[in-house]
Amino acid sequence: MAVKLRLMRMGKKKQPTYRLVAADSRKARNGRIIEALGFYDPRRDPSVIEIDNEKAVAWLRNGAQPTERVEKLLKISGAWEDFRGEPAAAPAAAPAPVEEAPVDEATAEEAPVEEAPVDEATAEEAAVEEAPLDEAPAEDAAADEAVAAEEEE
Repeated sequence: MAVKLRLMRMGKKKQPTYRLVAADSRKARNGRIIEALGFYDPRRDPSVIEIDNEKAVAWLRNGAQPTERVEKLLKISGAWEDFRGEPAAAPAAAPAPVEEAPVDEATAEEAPVEEAPVDEATAEEAAVEEAPLDEAPAEDAAADEAVAAEEEE
């Protein structure tokens, strides 16, 4: 039996809420489920996501395939990171300042300085950009002459 983690639509007409469920992939969207894992209400601001991460990870480890939307919800709730074995995304903290080791000036002066190789393509592009705009390419000049000839007729 192929098990999928997917959303089951609930709620009234034009007011959807969803249950996150483990269900046989061959069953209908709102058909028989194996187990309910959580709840998702997209209409609230901010949207409400309640998922039992332990149950979700257990189903993922047993081979259940999440739909795209469920995978996004699992990433938000943190269950996907638990399943993948990655550390949970911590709030971004300011990086600690890195102290540089003192450099002896004598050794710094003796070290050869290597210049980065200049890319030839960037030099050519710069030359093209610096070309005067008054000169039109031959193709544009030919097109202008053809238009002028048509206007004269």
